[in-house]
Amino acid sequence: MSLSFDPTTLHTDLFIDGAWRKATRGATFAVENPATNEIIAQVADGGPEDAALAIEAAGRAQAAWGKSTPRERADILRRAFDLVIANTDRLAAIMTAEMGKPLAEAKGEVAYGADMLRWFSEEAVRVGGDSTTSVDGNTRILISKEPVGPSVLVTPWNFPLAMGARKIAPAVAAGCTMVFKPAELTPLTSLALVDIFQQAGLPDGVLNVVTTASAAPVVENWTSSGIARKISFTGSTGVGKILLRQAAENVMRSSMELGGNAPFIVLADADIEKAVDGAMKAKMRNMGEACTAANRFFVHRSVLAEFSEKFSKKMSELRVGDGALDGTEVGPLIEQKGLDKVQSLVADAVSKGARVLTGGTRPEGPGYFYTPTVLTDVPLDADLMSTEIFGPVAAITPFDSEDEVLRVANDTDWGLVGYVFTENTGKAMRFSAELEVGMIGINTGLVSNPIAPFGGIKQSGLGREGGKIGIEEFLEYKYTAIAI
Repeated sequence: MSLSFDPTTLHTDLFIDGAWRKATRGATFAVENPATNEIIAQVADGGPEDAALAIEAAGRAQAAWGKSTPRERADILRRAFDLVIANTDRLAAIMTAEMGKPLAEAKGEVAYGADMLRWFSEEAVRVGGDSTTSVDGNTRILISKEPVGPSVLVTPWNFPLAMGARKIAPAVAAGCTMVFKPAELTPLTSLALVDIFQQAGLPDGVLNVVTTASAAPVVENWTSSGIARKISFTGSTGVGKILLRQAAENVMRSSMELGGNAPFIVLADADIEKAVDGAMKAKMRNMGEACTAANRFFVHRSVLAEFSEKFSKKMSELRVGDGALDGTEVGPLIEQKGLDKVQSLVADAVSKGARVLTGGTRPEGPGYFYTPTVLTDVPLDADLMSTEIFGPVAAITPFDSEDEVLRVANDTDWGLVGYVFTENTGKAMRFSAELEVGMIGINTGLVSNPIAPFGGIKQSGLGREGGKIGIEEFLEYKYTAIAI
């Protein structure tokens, strides 16, 4: 295996007020390669003292950064985009080493994250306002937009570069300073991205990073500081609810991109080849470790056999292995806890009557690998129908009517994304209107796009990331009345 980075060159310290520094207490935590169980690096384990230094630095930097010009912010983002593209191989190799995804997927994530930087470099110079005259004609009303202020950014482990870019880019574009806590399992990619922002000329104190193995004390320090005015979090619904309660104490603006339970619906008139191709993308991107991953497959009984056979065949042909090796299509899960969860969910479904069409086993040897798995005849009371699987397991349940499948698909607390396959435009529009989700893929298994507003409804979150709306999450409106 040949890595495109030298482990001794990795940044492993905190980044506060423009300087790399050890944790105040000198503690570190290990970052593991999930394919080999080898330790890649020891990373600074920050605590509340470090969190306080970070938020204070962001507070001091806000006034000057908020007055920076849109062009200055746009140019920094554009330089960061160029640097990310130039460092694609290195960033992808770091990501594969600490997260496990195949190099080809890691490079795809680098490109997606870079596109976020480019998109918001263009949005930075397009933040507008409005003006009008009062109905009595005596007042000129001016509406302007200003940065929200110091923002708390908390990202997950499954897309360490893309999620960092998707939060940092709009904050930079809007003129907000930041404190950033990357995921404990994958901090190295995030720190490499931070280094790129420093190289791109981001002023000291604008972006401050605290890595930690104990997230709660660090983030709570920020939300209770009185300095932070905004929090943007991607992760589980349970943690999101805790952060919303904390944010409420200081009435902080909140963006939450939380869990999912995505339905993948194949109607009777679907093009089965398209549906199978879409299923592979919707299920197996990132080894199924994505909030957008198809979680529940509902297939019309008339096409159940054909879809299941073709889908199972493609799943069984996937090559499982270390993501750094040529030809690997499915890497390991991120940690033992995730592997245990997947095994438990499959065992529960089988005990309740589900049949295994392919997979359902764990390969021998090191690493947290699980064979791509397809289950059919999965009953609605199986745990994996109400739990985000976060692994390479597809659970198929037949249905007979459109009303039935809509009812079952919407019978969940989550509403992030849904997928529908049909060749009938009317049916496509009906499901688009009636599925209770924030995003819908019609005849496609991939919905993420930098120019589109990403987010969900119900307990899948608040707010949107990306698109023209993404920067609005970091802006406040101000209205000025001028007598005339």
